[in-house]
Amino acid sequence: MTQTEGAAAQLETLRGLVNAATQHLLGDTISVSDEDWRGPSRLPGWSRGHVASHIARQADGMVRLTEWARSGERQDMYASAEQRETDIAAGADRTGLELQIDLDTSAGRLDQAFDGLDEQAWDAIVELRGGTKVPTRLLPLSRLLEVVVHHVDLDIGFEFADVENATAEWLLEWCAFRVRSREEFPRLDLTADSGFTISLGSAGEPTTVSGTSANLLGWVMSRVDDSAVSGGEGLRRPPF
Repeated sequence: MTQTEGAAAQLETLRGLVNAATQHLLGDTISVSDEDWRGPSRLPGWSRGHVASHIARQADGMVRLTEWARSGERQDMYASAEQRETDIAAGADRTGLELQIDLDTSAGRLDQAFDGLDEQAWDAIVELRGGTKVPTRLLPLSRLLEVVVHHVDLDIGFEFADVENATAEWLLEWCAFRVRSREEFPRLDLTADSGFTISLGSAGEPTTVSGTSANLLGWVMSRVDDSAVSGGEGLRRPPF
């Protein structure tokens, strides 16, 4: 297999994981009542409607990045941090049907935008919110993290324990990439029950943390407590 063929196969795998995670999310959110959408999520200060609105607007931000990659003309994910917050808040109090349609159609727009990219565009460098520069072919991995983690944040029955090993391990790779240049992130040597290993961060002496791939992901993202893994007790993880 050539390098190009390998990259294409990897991209196909990631897009398949994104589509599967999205369908799982939509299958769970379809039964959420209007009242429950207005109830609290696991994110402080956000209702479930806020989380759903964020997932949808993040997809639209990703579409703008694909347009940058396709055209060569810079497009920011969001007009500004303030506009991002305004758009999320504005969509939070909609009905369950409206939120469901938004989650579905925004995901569909992103999938179509991915379909429209050629090999050259997939290699183009774009900039995520916060300034991280990535090749466009990593955008599906970034989207996968958003869908999986915020599915858990909705608090509608999906937990990190439900995340399959392959998905969790791809996302741990993405986490390692995101913190590679962050000097405040502690050096972690993660070892999963599946045999998967990866190092994150660079600050201080390495700490070995073990557990299932899914629990390691949840722990790194500060979504599960220290008891879900071994070796990470009391270790602070800066937010992503």
